[in-house]
Amino acid sequence: MAHFLYLLVCIQLALLVPISVVDAASGAIVVLGFIGIWRYSWAGVNILRAAYFLKIAHPRRRQKAESAYALQPQKAHAFFLTTTYKIAPEISARVYRSVFAAAANSQGGATVVASVVDASDMRLIRHVFSSMPVNMSNVKLVFDRIAGTGKRDALAVSLRTIAKHCPTRRDIVIFVDGDSCVPEDVVERSAAYFVDDAIGALTTDETSEATGGQLFKDWFDLRFSQRQMMMCSMGLGERVLTLTGRMSVFRADLATHPEFVAAVQTDYIDHWRLGRVNFLTGDDKSTWFWLLKNGYKMAYLPDVRTISIETQPRESFVSSAIVLMTRWFGNMLRTNGRALALSPSRIGLFTWWSILDQRVSMWTTLVGPVSLLLASVYVDPLVLLLYFSWVMFTRYIYCAIISLFRGRYFPITYPFLLYFGQIVGALVKSFILFRLDRQKWTRQNTTTVGSKNANRLLPSGTLSFYLHSLAVYWLVFGVAWIAGIS
Repeated sequence: MAHFLYLLVCIQLALLVPISVVDAASGAIVVLGFIGIWRYSWAGVNILRAAYFLKIAHPRRRQKAESAYALQPQKAHAFFLTTTYKIAPEISARVYRSVFAAAANSQGGATVVASVVDASDMRLIRHVFSSMPVNMSNVKLVFDRIAGTGKRDALAVSLRTIAKHCPTRRDIVIFVDGDSCVPEDVVERSAAYFVDDAIGALTTDETSEATGGQLFKDWFDLRFSQRQMMMCSMGLGERVLTLTGRMSVFRADLATHPEFVAAVQTDYIDHWRLGRVNFLTGDDKSTWFWLLKNGYKMAYLPDVRTISIETQPRESFVSSAIVLMTRWFGNMLRTNGRALALSPSRIGLFTWWSILDQRVSMWTTLVGPVSLLLASVYVDPLVLLLYFSWVMFTRYIYCAIISLFRGRYFPITYPFLLYFGQIVGALVKSFILFRLDRQKWTRQNTTTVGSKNANRLLPSGTLSFYLHSLAVYWLVFGVAWIAGIS
């Protein structure tokens, strides 16, 4: 009934707009239509690629990889690198139970390196390890207790610990975040892909178990549905756009390479205006970029699923979403520019274009609302009803399509959350684009603002505000000029 009423309102809004208003606002509608054709054509390409990968390409690749792996005389030893900091004990216990179960199932044995800050976490992990109901004789537990200086330091210390175990080319390192549960067969399902020397890492599907309001839960479910489709599309070219920090698998000899470890611990960019920006967050983008620039492929496994336990960081849904998007999009934009500098012939034209689209889409997403808002002011407010109808219809169709990748119906909140994510996400991206030096962990008080060696005549915040305002002005002016609105 909710879906029926939704579509009924969508149709009714369009019928309320007189033809005369449509004619008067034709310029804005043409702009909206042009951008819509571009964006939906790009979405259609990704949907078709994702469907082909999921149904045809991936099953063939898995069969080939597993057949080759079966001929290997020795199976991969799995190193699980887990990081735990300020996570509820009941979540940590569940995460480590999943890690230990997966480690026990590793045919080549396993080593679990637990990076912790608090002694209470060490006691909890030892208790979980000793109480496992399966044979743990083939699993070694190692602790790295460090100061709470951040996840990057924790990963670097533990990677050096793993390096002391002299991992071989066939072994794997599995990064597991402290709030993510891995499937028991993760080693068996992923190790086979590293028979191919070109594969440097892989990541998997995710599902969320979010605590908080229903909107927050639906928002994460929608995001992971979108992620599954886009990852399948990028997986066809064997170069995904991120190696999620929640759970990704790396070739052990690459993950322990000194340059790789240094990139994880002390990554940075030199910005023309902000100077040297040291990365606080975004370790998953650092590992991704290191492999990308060194020519390694990164695979995607849509049939292996990690469970991400998400907690709502703020009381309200809107503020929680903005906090998370600020961190996610900041990580993306800080790495996006240097990835674009790589040659398309080196990383693949489709991968390069997808990276470019990440930067362009923040502006094209805003063109539609800007053009129709201008038309509502200078032509007729009723044109907004036509725009709302268009938004409701197109987002509904898109949600219906991406839900097919999950094989389930979607709640009626999806189209609204999708539009919220697109518009607010674009605003957050455009804000961060001019303030790449601002970073903050969700669970930590650690922040970075500004850069000591930046070359500037004006304070960083003032110049960032000016450049951001100038970009928005030119966006509005350009849309008004093309649409013939004055």
